[in-house]
Amino acid sequence: MRVLIVAPTSREYKYMRTTLEGIDSPKHDYTLICSGIGKAGAAAGVATAVAKAAEPFDAVAVIGFAAGSLDFKQGDVVAPNCAVYHDCDVPEGFIPELTDAYKLGGDDEVTVFTGDSFINATSATEIMQRFDCKSAIFDMEIMAVAIAVRDYAGAVPLLAVKYISDVPQSGHTEQSYDEFADSHSDFTPLLNRIEKLL
Repeated sequence: MRVLIVAPTSREYKYMRTTLEGIDSPKHDYTLICSGIGKAGAAAGVATAVAKAAEPFDAVAVIGFAAGSLDFKQGDVVAPNCAVYHDCDVPEGFIPELTDAYKLGGDDEVTVFTGDSFINATSATEIMQRFDCKSAIFDMEIMAVAIAVRDYAGAVPLLAVKYISDVPQSGHTEQSYDEFADSHSDFTPLLNRIEKLL
């Protein structure tokens, strides 16, 4: 299986590249890209990778770090089964391709909320209340990648596999995220989860 692995940041890309270089017999044929941070960068990076590929990809996996709700702790590995924009402010049902939830190939009953902003305790609580959910993770890319995959990669399976780097509602800040990301360079657990799911 040909799998495109999408790392939004250069740090995530470096960690996953090192992990891939350290394994003898990968289960799949992996292509790793650094897409860029945020919705626009991630979507453009994936569309470009798909367009330039010599052969079609069979699956796409977004990896890296994400904030989590209070039921998670730093270091948990999460593969959500649903993605939603949390900052798409249009009338309900008016643009369903933007506002409807997108099914992911993860096996955790968790929604990942995507938006172009860092999440703090206040915004995490507000998002969860607005969408009436008790468990969530937060990132800046996955929903945009989902749209790019749907439109340019033939709707192949899409996974998101993330380390929980910070829990804003427990008092973590961007410094907590940075410290965790600096100290967790082994992405083997993320790769193992991808190989289990595909």
